[in-house]
Amino acid sequence: MRDRATGRLWTVEHGARGGDELNHPEAGKNYGWPVITYGVDYSGARIGEGTAKPGMEQPVYFWDPVIAPSGMAFYTGDAFRDWKGSVFVGSMTPGALVRLVLEDGKVAREERYLGDLHERIRDVQQGPDGLLYLVTDNAEGRVLRLSPTTR
Repeated sequence: MRDRATGRLWTVEHGARGGDELNHPEAGKNYGWPVITYGVDYSGARIGEGTAKPGMEQPVYFWDPVIAPSGMAFYTGDAFRDWKGSVFVGSMTPGALVRLVLEDGKVAREERYLGDLHERIRDVQQGPDGLLYLVTDNAEGRVLRLSPTTR
């Protein structure tokens, strides 16, 4: 996904156990998979040679324990003014909406919302109305609309 404010490309990678990552890939750089990773195989077997190697890039951010990332959106709307510029990522395990606050291309803070729903968030998008829309994969396949609360 491109950050419209900077034009920078960002990806979330659903890795093996312990290997979920946020990256901003750039042409000509080596991101290491499967030579370096923070994950292990689901069997528990080691993957690759470790977590770092000269000439290979580190992720901008990684989750351990994993969040099983799904959809991703940069928030540019006005409905949630304090969230402008944040990155939102759906989590399938444990199930949540993850907000990342970026500063100078790095994650400065992570917040999690909606974990009490106990649902896997499959996608997150910003609507033209500036609200956030989430898709869950429960039996009814719910679409959730997040709007600011009034105080």
